[in-house]
Amino acid sequence: MSHQLSDEEQALVEAVREFTQEVVAPVSARHDAEHSFPYEVISQMGEMGLFGLPVPEEYGGQGGDYFALCLALEELAKVDQSVAITLEAGVSLGAMPLLRYGTEEQKQRWLPALAAGEQLAGFGLTESEAGSDAGGTRTTARLEDGHWVINGTKEFITNSGTDITSLVTVTAVTGETTRDDGSVKKEISTILVPADTPGFTAEPAYNKVGWNASDTHPLTFDDVRVPEENLLGVRGRGYANFLGILDEGRIAIAALATGAAQGCVDEVVRYARERHTFGNPIASYQAVSFKIARMQARAHTARLAYYDAAARMRAGLPFKTEAAIAKLVAGEAAMDNARDATQVFGGYGFMNEFVVSRHYRDSKILEIGEGTTEVQLMLIARSLGLDS
Repeated sequence: MSHQLSDEEQALVEAVREFTQEVVAPVSARHDAEHSFPYEVISQMGEMGLFGLPVPEEYGGQGGDYFALCLALEELAKVDQSVAITLEAGVSLGAMPLLRYGTEEQKQRWLPALAAGEQLAGFGLTESEAGSDAGGTRTTARLEDGHWVINGTKEFITNSGTDITSLVTVTAVTGETTRDDGSVKKEISTILVPADTPGFTAEPAYNKVGWNASDTHPLTFDDVRVPEENLLGVRGRGYANFLGILDEGRIAIAALATGAAQGCVDEVVRYARERHTFGNPIASYQAVSFKIARMQARAHTARLAYYDAAARMRAGLPFKTEAAIAKLVAGEAAMDNARDATQVFGGYGFMNEFVVSRHYRDSKILEIGEGTTEVQLMLIARSLGLDS
């Protein structure tokens, strides 16, 4: 399997890299410190077509594939994980459920603005007692006079409260069935909720450890009424469908994490050459150079893992296990590299204006979000026929 990029893919990487250095990097520290959403950056990303990379041209996209999105995410995350996760969630959790499971009418209505980056969408899955165990969903939706009436709460929903958020796709219990053994199985469906629907509230944003320029809110649904045709996909298949969306999303998150890991390497190589102690650049000391070598090995391994999962996805082959491996390896690489980069930077690594300090705060969520490290290990173990 070749991991060489095509001329078109390489051109995309170079374009995003230039954009990241010229547009994203100069404002990253300010938005992080202010906990402000970078609307101007997101707008320019939309103009570049980044939000439409894997969306067909008929819906306003670029007609590319998921791997193209991953390449863009890796470059963005080298400098600013908040910007990268806004793109990742906007596409993988916002647009892709519509593209995969939406009706033609739903696609035509929502996808063009999402693909253009003019609007953002979120996916309301997680609840206070339903995260890794998403089957524990308590939010409900009942049919009443041709409308779904939704009640419940969601937690940690990305892109859910911006000025350009257009909708949130919500998982909700729409019924129950009794198994032969007497146990009850929840029927979980997904429903599109426009952001301006009465009763739908994006509560005040979280005060997070990292990803400070990313938009994340708890959501409340109080007798929210949306038309019956806002059901996304087949009734009762919402949970199963979203598991498929998560498999794809793990490749994208792995690409983002790889970018974070590589970004730490790039920063620490530059610093180690410039920083002198005892009359020598610290890069000349084996303790430092070996630490950086291990960092590069982690980033390289993470890249190979997500390239492989993306190649399997592109070829139509099973990729669930490979996506879990990529997410596991890349998330740990990002966190380990952030720790080591901060150590090499010393006191400067503890100052928020430096990229490595932001990576140190940002990277921990890469071992938690869109499936914890433990969930990835569970999936990998199951693929080996182990009980876990």
